[in-house]
Amino acid sequence: MRSDKTKKGMERAASRSLLYATGVTRSGLNKPFIGIADSTTDLIPGHVHMARLVRQIDRGIHTGGGTAFRFGIPGICDGIAMGHVGMFYSLPSRELIADMVEDITQAHQLDGLVLLTNCDKITPGMLMAAARLDIPAIVLTAGPMHSGNLRGRRLSMVRDTFEAVGRRQAGKISEAEFQELTMAACPNCGACQGVYTANTMACVTEAMGMSLAGCATGLAGFAKKERLACETGERIVTLVKKNVTARDIMTRAAFENGITVDMALGGSTNTALHIPAIAHEAGIEIDLDLFDRIARRTPHITNIRPGGEHFMEDLEYAGGIPAVLRRLLGKLKDSPTVTGPSIKQIARAAEIMNDDVIRPLKRAYHKEGGIAVLRGNLAPDGSVVKQSAVVKKMMTFTGKAVCFDGETPAMKAILAGKVKPGMVVVVRYCGPKGGPGMPEMLSPTGAIAGLGLSEKVAMLTDGRFSGGTRGLCIGHISPEAAEGGPIGLVKNGDVITIDVPKRKLDVKLSDAELEARRKRWRPRAPHIKTGYLSRYAHLVTSASTGAVFKLPE
Repeated sequence: MRSDKTKKGMERAASRSLLYATGVTRSGLNKPFIGIADSTTDLIPGHVHMARLVRQIDRGIHTGGGTAFRFGIPGICDGIAMGHVGMFYSLPSRELIADMVEDITQAHQLDGLVLLTNCDKITPGMLMAAARLDIPAIVLTAGPMHSGNLRGRRLSMVRDTFEAVGRRQAGKISEAEFQELTMAACPNCGACQGVYTANTMACVTEAMGMSLAGCATGLAGFAKKERLACETGERIVTLVKKNVTARDIMTRAAFENGITVDMALGGSTNTALHIPAIAHEAGIEIDLDLFDRIARRTPHITNIRPGGEHFMEDLEYAGGIPAVLRRLLGKLKDSPTVTGPSIKQIARAAEIMNDDVIRPLKRAYHKEGGIAVLRGNLAPDGSVVKQSAVVKKMMTFTGKAVCFDGETPAMKAILAGKVKPGMVVVVRYCGPKGGPGMPEMLSPTGAIAGLGLSEKVAMLTDGRFSGGTRGLCIGHISPEAAEGGPIGLVKNGDVITIDVPKRKLDVKLSDAELEARRKRWRPRAPHIKTGYLSRYAHLVTSASTGAVFKLPE
């Protein structure tokens, strides 16, 4: 066992003494050492209930014949960090989480890992660590939040809080109703109720085989999740004894299966950052074009918020990810899973309990999957849009640019009524380097939707959009403005054309005019010059490559 380096031999007497001081017994010393990377925190509703899950994981590890060690991993709630300086720190936390899991695991030579996670950057960060370490590992996502309810109407966090800001500003709802929505939209623990980034990544993780079957949609606070936690603890010991490592599970086929399920669900565009980053750690190259190829051949068969009216609980009751896999069986590549049976075996054994929540391929909500990759003279290295959340009439759009260097001035203009139908809102200097940290734009997109403009304006950014964003919102535009990308050369009044079916994103400027503007362009001074984000900006790569770190040559 790896952990023998810390506990076996006469020269490790001091280590054994220290381990005994933690409460380890003599018999426990001879068992596999299993780390529980626990991201419990009082700051994130998706994580506040994890203490009970830790107890169950510990119980399962003990039952399986291992010795458990819990260690803490921090996390950020994107919803709470949204719209202010906190959002600059969200994506960069992914790299910190991966590094911390690696540090603790390597320092103590743990034999296996249970990665207890739930929210946006914590799940991909932990998966990156698992791929990097390549030891036995299982991810346990802590489950979706149940829908809110107000006078019999089901509520979700994004539509009934972020978008409610715009409705309140427009006078469409009263102050009393606005406050009621705020109180009722998030009724309990768990990851926000739609296929926003947290739940999308949970579903992708299960589809890749890195969580036990049924884990992704098992609701937070429900007994099923606690049983899964115990079974996860027991199963990790088996994987350690069989030496089934993370890269044995995370094959190229597994990543393609994860993208396929993502496209079928209409999940968050943030997967176009996270899946390539995880694959990078596993030594596998995944590019944006793969997302587009899989989207073109994968129908969108669920219609969960933000794009539709179903909730994660509906997907759970319809059979969860195993049922989605059953629908997609002919489009999957067989690959191993931490559960034991292969992904196709899990799919064949699944039951589909609702043909509207998980539609047959011939009756799909859309013929193509959730994400489209657009290119053109405005995005030579690519950009992404959640096409499943764009209404048909907005799939092609031409409008005049109104440009903002950052989210804050854009948000002020939107709420002040300065964004009018027919405009293309350009928010730049928000990329991985330029942000720094590639902030999400849920506040402005939510306000646009709440004001009733989501079918009348488009929005472009070199930053990110939340999984909760709907409308013609194109993000990850690469190269970013801070690297001299064309988005930094656009001026107010320039005509921008968007054609999602043809995958085109262009500004109506000649090559000569773009080149002349590029010669006049000067880098914008970073507004954060110290601390982690300053280091992050120096190391991070383009969104088109997953915004991973590249060491200086």
